Amino acid sequence: MSHEIKAKSLNGWVILPVLLIGYLASVYCIVGAIIELIQTEHLGSPVMITAGVVILVATIFVNNGLFSLQPGQARVCVLFGSYIGTIRSDGLHFVNPLCAHELSYASEDIAAGAANTNGETSTLAEVRATKNTSVISVRARTLTGDKLKVNDKMGNPIEIATVIVWRVEDTAKAVFDVDNYEKYVRMQAETALRHVASLYAYDHMEDDDSSNTAITLRSNIEEVSNKLKEELSRKFEPAGVCVEDARLTHLAYAPEIAQAMLRRQQAEAVISARKKIVEGAVSMVDMALEQLDERNIVEFDNERKAAMASNLMVVLCGDSETQPVINTGSLYQ
Repeated sequence: MSHEIKAKSLNGWVILPVLLIGYLASVYCIVGAIIELIQTEHLGSPVMITAGVVILVATIFVNNGLFSLQPGQARVCVLFGSYIGTIRSDGLHFVNPLCAHELSYASEDIAAGAANTNGETSTLAEVRATKNTSVISVRARTLTGDKLKVNDKMGNPIEIATVIVWRVEDTAKAVFDVDNYEKYVRMQAETALRHVASLYAYDHMEDDDSSNTAITLRSNIEEVSNKLKEELSRKFEPAGVCVEDARLTHLAYAPEIAQAMLRRQQAEAVISARKKIVEGAVSMVDMALEQLDERNIVEFDNERKAAMASNLMVVLCGDSETQPVINTGSLYQ
């Protein structure tokens, strides 16, 4: 695998005056020969014309080694097919003019969209796309993924999407180890998201302590995001790309099971609420009977305690307001 090395370059501001002098000298020689031709009606000194052309060609050749970089950009230098290094500092630079300005390769994005005269998609061998990959942005980029339909750990179809912040860390790997690092990032991001989504359930299936300790996609966003970041870092490493952050932006059940899962969640919510109500009602009945017995307000036998508990449970657990009934008789009559 390739590894980025630092390339040496000269200050472009030092070479710029030399280029200006070369252009002026070539113009002076060529224009001088033309003026002499007009005045004397015969070609002037061939030495002057030859010198002007040679100086012009040499100046243009040297000018090819002059380039500028903005902050957050890097330039990959290749000499006769050999990688000689990467320049990351911003400003005006000068390198060997023979270093390639463009690295040509087959672009799958363009090849997939190109069609021949018969209306069939052209192959990569038929379509060669030239892309300027010598200057690479090393700034942070954001990749917003599309909504994917995947199956969670329980086999339930869900919709999930993510946003990834990434940047090129090793320019040599990005250019030479993968064909198109931008497309590589997009494809591997989708693969990693599908894999992580299949490791966890969407939500807790049962309301008990054992299931509450398990990591789920809906309840443990931070843990899932960290796992996704680890998976992306492992997959992006061959392309020299590092992941700054990865977050889920969309998470929902697939439309075909959304209604069924909604009813299940509603049922679980009702059961949980009823459980809390019953626990509170039992506690209040026990407290009421204990206080009545401690203060000797009313003496209860077991049958009267059961009737009192039954009445209190109906009052405390009922959905609607209770109607009082006055009993003028005795419990045993």
